[in-house]
Amino acid sequence: MAWAIDNAHSEVGFAVRHMMISIVRGRFERFSGSVNFDEANPARTTVDVQIEAASVNTKEGQRDGHLRSPDFFDAEKYPLISFKSKRVNVVDGKHARLVR
Repeated sequence: MAWAIDNAHSEVGFAVRHMMISIVRGRFERFSGSVNFDEANPARTTVDVQIEAASVNTKEGQRDGHLRSPDFFDAEKYPLISFKSKRVNVVDGKHARLVR
């Protein structure tokens, strides 16, 4: 069963420690992707996501500009961040771990 990721009900976010003092949280505003769920064999489920690197948002414009720069994402040269799952490890009847 295939689903397109619904941006209105999904989020691509991150949290990183900054200088061992605080945690910076952010998100990507633009992304798309799909989940192909294999109901008969959940371990064969796949996930494919494309994230627009320039859509990074940490609520701090100067930091976001730096993240878009060649120092980090180099969003001009590499506009998309891709995630494709390699496998799914089924933990139990209701849980699984997605492996990149």
